[in-house]
Amino acid sequence: MARKKAVELPRFTPGKAKNAIAVAKVIAPAVLPVVTPYLVRSAAVVRDSWDRRKARKLGVSVDDLGHYSGRGGALHARIAGAANAVAELRTKSDASAQDRAFAEDAEHRLRQLAAAVRASERMPTARRRAAHRAVNTELARLEDQVLTALGV
Repeated sequence: MARKKAVELPRFTPGKAKNAIAVAKVIAPAVLPVVTPYLVRSAAVVRDSWDRRKARKLGVSVDDLGHYSGRGGALHARIAGAANAVAELRTKSDASAQDRAFAEDAEHRLRQLAAAVRASERMPTARRRAAHRAVNTELARLEDQVLTALGV
């Protein structure tokens, strides 16, 4: 009967660890000054691409990304976008009195929604999520009304 031998992995002993640390102490001062600028540049490129991706996802510019941070950042960005659309509706050349009245009412509702999102930032998780869902539902309804008013 042939017995299978257990595969033995190389053991990492305290002595080997001590030797590895000694080698790292000798090599690090020579390698670190050469590698550090590349690491810093790489980190900057990664951060820039991350910021661009997040800004694109929120529908804002990279410069405005700081205004829409936090747990309600996406809702704040949507509210700002809806506010821009409402302002466009108000200043439209062929805007009727009804359009202007709707725009005024919509701006008031958007201010209330923004206040609700800001207030929910300090709520416990379950309440914050419920508040965000309610704001999301109301905002979706308002966005549909704005699009209808703009004729889209």
